[in-house]
Amino acid sequence: MKVAVYTIALNEEQFVQSWYDSAKDADYLLIADTGSTDGTVEKARSLGINVVTISIKPWRFDTARNASLALIPGDIDYCIALDMDEVILPGWRGELEMAHLSNVTRPRYQYTWNWNEDGSPGVVYGGDKIHKRHGYIWKHPVHEVMRTDRIAEIQGWTKLEIHHHADDSKSRSSYMPLLKLAVEEDPDDDRNAYYYGRELFNHGMRKEAAEQFKRHLALPRATWNVERAASMRYIAKCLKDESEYWFKKSIDEAPGRREPIVDLARYYYEVEDWENSLKYAQMALDIKERPLEYLCEPDAWGEAPWDYACIAAYNLKKFEIASEYGKKAVEINPKDQRLQTNLQSCLNALTP
Repeated sequence: MKVAVYTIALNEEQFVQSWYDSAKDADYLLIADTGSTDGTVEKARSLGINVVTISIKPWRFDTARNASLALIPGDIDYCIALDMDEVILPGWRGELEMAHLSNVTRPRYQYTWNWNEDGSPGVVYGGDKIHKRHGYIWKHPVHEVMRTDRIAEIQGWTKLEIHHHADDSKSRSSYMPLLKLAVEEDPDDDRNAYYYGRELFNHGMRKEAAEQFKRHLALPRATWNVERAASMRYIAKCLKDESEYWFKKSIDEAPGRREPIVDLARYYYEVEDWENSLKYAQMALDIKERPLEYLCEPDAWGEAPWDYACIAAYNLKKFEIASEYGKKAVEINPKDQRLQTNLQSCLNALTP
């Protein structure tokens, strides 16, 4: 079995060493540099990494990734698309050996996208950017994905892990026009419709975002209930007069997901409806299994539902259970002074 690790890069000198250290057991390492002006190229070549300069104008991520993929030798079995700010954990090669013996064309793995302040994993989901050398192509100008090209895909889960350590100083200014281009090129693509709505929301364009999320919900291919529920949650945040309706609709769309339930508990907290805030916070806490998907949000699985339950119970003068919820919130986030203060208020209320 032969493995290649490949990526595109622009001014990534700070990540070259960590990228190399995690991937050096590969048979072939490739960086397709898109015009770095720092020491990325020199550093990579000093480590023995194959570096090729490519020029993509006007810029789009899928074209750049397809250009880098085309540079990989034809006798490679698996390709790992590992961004410069990512590392693949030790033991990965043995996992791919087992996948190779099972004829898996697209090994799946655990991907940690971000991290909480205490260093614990934040958003964790199943990654899918390892693939057979032939029979795959990148598609979409941004938020690009792998698509099969005249092969029958076989996916298989491995114990392999990839961690992402983002450089938050990097600009995302190109994402908005590229997402607009993506939905123009493929208006029926549900994934890009959702991403474009999210980008509009993040830019404060709430009216346009709500319209885009509604368009997403109307697409025939928008069948994944978890993503549909996420669109409904965003609409609730865009249209304040309809928030309660859309949060409830989101819960009905994806039963068993904490995120919309926590959102509704938060909504009732904001309008001081303590009975309902407590009800939905408790409902969220009844869900114990955390899904391995990118739409699983750390907030819903952190102290938030315990916090809302504590505050609501306190205002309902249910001080004993408020104290229990408060203790759990502090246990999860002991550095938050507000949580500490709330807990003390609950404990004080218990004292005769």
